[in-house]
Amino acid sequence: MNRLVHGADGREWVLRSQLEWRPPATADDFEHDVAGSHAPGIAMLFVTVVLAVILVVWTPEDVVVPTWVLLALLLIIIFFPLRWILRRPWTVVAETEGDATGERPSERWVGTVRGMFTVRGEMSRIAKTIQKHSLPDFDGPLHPVE
Repeated sequence: MNRLVHGADGREWVLRSQLEWRPPATADDFEHDVAGSHAPGIAMLFVTVVLAVILVVWTPEDVVVPTWVLLALLLIIIFFPLRWILRRPWTVVAETEGDATGERPSERWVGTVRGMFTVRGEMSRIAKTIQKHSLPDFDGPLHPVE
């Protein structure tokens, strides 16, 4: 998502957001990044698939499975991947090259917002704040970068 916003002081700000496939590493998360791996998740997925295959193979032929049970199982299977996709972090950047006279310097603000629907709301809030105050809100997700 890219958006051009005009500040109250005449500067043009470019707001953009980008989906991050991996959570950005921070100092607080360092130990988790080093210690974690995908092996337990892959093992649990393998065990679940094996158990599902065994359940289907051993089901007697005279058992009738209602359609709603299959739909409920499909919803359970789809829930976690869908949640993972919708809750990915987005990097939001607001930057300006300054004004034409050189009185106001160029600035760059960067932050992380989690969630596809949340990032749209935050982009709108940031744009309104820039239009009103010529800067992103200090209490928001963006922080100035030097």
